Amino acid sequence: MRRSCGALGGVNHPMRQLTRLMVVTVLLFCCVGCDQITKGLARAYLSPGVSESYAHDTVRIIYSENAGAFLSLGDSLPKSARIGLLQWGVSLLVLGLIGAALFWRNLGMSQVVAVTLLGASGLGNLIDRLVYDGHVTDFLNMGVGYLRTGIFNVADVIGVVGVVMLLLSKSRPTPSNNRMQRTRER
Repeated sequence: MRRSCGALGGVNHPMRQLTRLMVVTVLLFCCVGCDQITKGLARAYLSPGVSESYAHDTVRIIYSENAGAFLSLGDSLPKSARIGLLQWGVSLLVLGLIGAALFWRNLGMSQVVAVTLLGASGLGNLIDRLVYDGHVTDFLNMGVGYLRTGIFNVADVIGVVGVVMLLLSKSRPTPSNNRMQRTRER
């Protein structure tokens, strides 16, 4: 059953919008919730500078507070610039990503999930910045020997998964692209 969107002039599928809303809501709740719970545990039980090693030193748990972005980029900026970029800028980006996940018509379900994961990643770290004076709690480090990652958190992992999913979904043709291609060939 198709219904007109009125002023938007398109076709709306109420069940699809409801499904999309549920997927976005559940993902945001679960991802941001998991991120905030793990960061709360890190703040409660880890001491700054103390490293705990697991799986033959493949995983290290190290409490850290990051005033910058990815790998502490921007932590040397003046506080007003960090607030503008990492709080206001990220707020707008998160709103845009969640809005796109909810309302951008041409996204397939895997793209909706990917964009929502990116929004959840930004939201998880944004909550930290707003509550903890511009700092994000990080506590995970992985690697082998001297080859190691920076210190990161669950929100960062969620963001990486979102980027990978988005890149993979772009490399595969979507059903609507296949239909358009077949129409052009006729």
